[in-house]
Amino acid sequence: MFTLSSMDMDTTSTRADDGVRTAPRALATEAVHAGRDDLARQGLHAPPIDLSTTYPSYDSRGEAARIDAFATTGAEPDGPPVYGRLGNPTVARFETALARLEGTEAAVAFASGMAALSAVLLVRGSMGLRHVVAVRPLYGCSDHLLTAGLLGSEVTWTDPAGVADALRPDTGLVIVESPANPTLAEVDMRAVAHACGSVPLLVDNTFATPVLQRPAEHGARLVLHSATKYLGGHGDVLAGVVACDEEFAGRLRQVRFATGGVLHPLAGYLLLRGLSTLPVRVRAASATAAELAHRLAADPRVARVHYPRIGGAMVAFEVYDDPHEVIAGVRLITPAVSLGSVDTLIQHPASISHRIVDADDRKRAGVSDRLLRMSVGLEDVEDLWSDLDQALGRPDRGAGNCATGRSEPAPAH
Repeated sequence: MFTLSSMDMDTTSTRADDGVRTAPRALATEAVHAGRDDLARQGLHAPPIDLSTTYPSYDSRGEAARIDAFATTGAEPDGPPVYGRLGNPTVARFETALARLEGTEAAVAFASGMAALSAVLLVRGSMGLRHVVAVRPLYGCSDHLLTAGLLGSEVTWTDPAGVADALRPDTGLVIVESPANPTLAEVDMRAVAHACGSVPLLVDNTFATPVLQRPAEHGARLVLHSATKYLGGHGDVLAGVVACDEEFAGRLRQVRFATGGVLHPLAGYLLLRGLSTLPVRVRAASATAAELAHRLAADPRVARVHYPRIGGAMVAFEVYDDPHEVIAGVRLITPAVSLGSVDTLIQHPASISHRIVDADDRKRAGVSDRLLRMSVGLEDVEDLWSDLDQALGRPDRGAGNCATGRSEPAPAH
């Protein structure tokens, strides 16, 4: 039986902004109820979807005061909504729920994970803090956004031990991803947060989700998710979100309003629904992934297996033969980019997710040309192994070759 650490029984924020809940609740309970606590009093069971882009008001003086207040602090306007780009009630439910799961004061949702990261960079850049310290590997497009300086930022790439030495007076942000995409390398977040000093640490928590870790508890000020992945969980929504303190959230809302990277209300609804099953999905998929990682590590056709110590539903492995043949050979597993869906996906990072990263930089970050990344879904483990077994082809190498350079998966815990 796959079990998680005691984190799944940890309590989250006791902030009761709906006026109903004040007692702390377990993570699994929050996943079901956060963002929905007011529904029963309204005679509702399912959260409503508010598709309005604008909201009538006969008090134009009051509207002016509310907009002025937003321009000053970025706080969500009091009273009824004003305009879709300022905020949406359905999206706000998802933001409230995600903040509680991550244990932060607030969360701000965006149209995609890249829109969310861009907003963070714009916030810091607007303060004259354009220098970023980052640890590879990151998601390929995050890497490209930083390396190309598309938003006027300058990046220094380093390893976790070199973060403190890489800081400058104009450093506005330190970015890590743990477990990292696609190698699943893990970072000691508490140590990195200490090295950051007063510079905010952003942790991309897309792979782990708050079910496996909550970076804010380890010193991260900003927690980024490509909500497209596990938070949505069904491959049918594109979104991003940053969980953080209310002060930073206000600045993010101002950037979102100015740049227009808003999340559609239907996407907000789907994400809120996805959160309700997040702990169940992550636990089930993680149990299967741990078993597949063990089997792959013992397979003579596989040179190396990467599986994080905290567990999770992602497995990366390097093959001796042509990885493209494995992609072409799967029948049950879906050969597609992205991850976190209920079905299992496999892709070749050097060809797709990290293609945009310079080849030498990829290799230095451990992203070899023979590496495959697999997002394990909810299928039966035997069916998945049968598909992998036939896709890997006939074992032409002896078992003695398998041990060379192979990373044994850590026990699931």
